[in-house]
Amino acid sequence: MIEILAALSISAAVGIRVALPLLLIGLLQEDLWDKVPLLSQVPPAVVLGVLVSWSLMELLFSKDRIAQRLVQITQLALSPVVGALAGITVARITEIDSWLIPVIGVVGGLLALVLQLVQVGWFYRLRGLPIWLIFVQDFMCVLLVLFAFDAPQQGGLIAMILLWLAIRSSKEWQRWYEAQASRPSLRDNRRRDRAHPRRGKHDPD
Repeated sequence: MIEILAALSISAAVGIRVALPLLLIGLLQEDLWDKVPLLSQVPPAVVLGVLVSWSLMELLFSKDRIAQRLVQITQLALSPVVGALAGITVARITEIDSWLIPVIGVVGGLLALVLQLVQVGWFYRLRGLPIWLIFVQDFMCVLLVLFAFDAPQQGGLIAMILLWLAIRSSKEWQRWYEAQASRPSLRDNRRRDRAHPRRGKHDPD
C-alpha cells in the first residue's frame, strides 16, 4: 500500500511539472536514472543536460503569461507518458510486485494527465494563472517528489486531495459553462435591437 501511495505522489508531481520530477528522481538516487524506463538507455550526462534545461524552461516560462500557453501545451502532451514513467520508477525502487507495475504506470499516467488538464482549464478561465499560484505549484511539485521517497503516506494523501480538487473543479466548470451558455451575449442583444429598433424607447424619433 505504501508503495502505491509513493507512486501516486510522484505522478501527482508530474501533474504539476513534467521535467522537474524526473530531474529530482535522478539527483536523489545513487544510480541516477538507471531505474527509469527509456531514460536508462540514454547516457546520464545527456539526460541531465536535457532535464536541467527543460526544468529551467518550466520554472522561468511559467512566470510569463504568454509563454505559459506553450509550456502548458507541452506539459499536457507529455504528462501521461512521464507520469507513467515516474510511477513505474518509484514502483521499481520500492520493489513492489512486478504484476502491479503496469497498473501503477497506467494510473500514474492518468493522474498526471487529469491534473494537467485542471491547470489548463483554470488558465483559460482566469486568463492566466497568478504568479503566487505558480510559486505554490513549484513548491508542491518538489514537496511531492520528496514525500514519494521519504513520506509516501503523506505524499499519497496530498495526491488524493489534488485529485478530489480536480473533480470538484470539473463540476464548477460545468456549472460555469452552462451559465455562460444560458446568458444572452452582447451580439444577440444587438441582433434583437436591429430587428426591433423601437425596443425600449418612449419618446418619438
